[in-house]
Amino acid sequence: MSEPPTSEPDRPRRKRREAAAPSPASLVDPAIAAPVRAAVAACREQRGNLIPILHEIQRTLGHVPEDAVPVLAEELNLSRAEVHGVITFYHDFKPSPVLGPKVQVCRAEACQAVGAEELFAAAPGLCGTVEQVFCLGNCALGPSVAIDGRVYGRMTASRLREVLA
Repeated sequence: MSEPPTSEPDRPRRKRREAAAPSPASLVDPAIAAPVRAAVAACREQRGNLIPILHEIQRTLGHVPEDAVPVLAEELNLSRAEVHGVITFYHDFKPSPVLGPKVQVCRAEACQAVGAEELFAAAPGLCGTVEQVFCLGNCALGPSVAIDGRVYGRMTASRLREVLA
């Protein structure tokens, strides 16, 4: 004997197709996405290319915006957490544009012995944003500072004021 027919035929139910959510990278402002993708293209063949790419983005945009993270993750096949972790680990990568010159004061032992502590304390009043670093490779001429990447030795607060002017 056959079974009685049911109100619904026994057939596999089709899953409703849902529209795929757009990728986070596709939602990024093209003014940010384009230079990020250009930096990736320029450095794609390098081994360990994330750091050189981040330097190129920072050089081009003046900072590494938060919106660069999903684009980098998609382009490099990394998680957003991995990219964010590298950006936040290295103090050179800034999340927003830095106003004025980038001033770094060496706080290593050789520079500390000849007045780096006093210079570091005085520097914010002279230029706003100041970072401490631990060795600029200019130990014999301490205390040393780097202003936008250029290293100066035998620095004092008054000389720093002159150089920044």
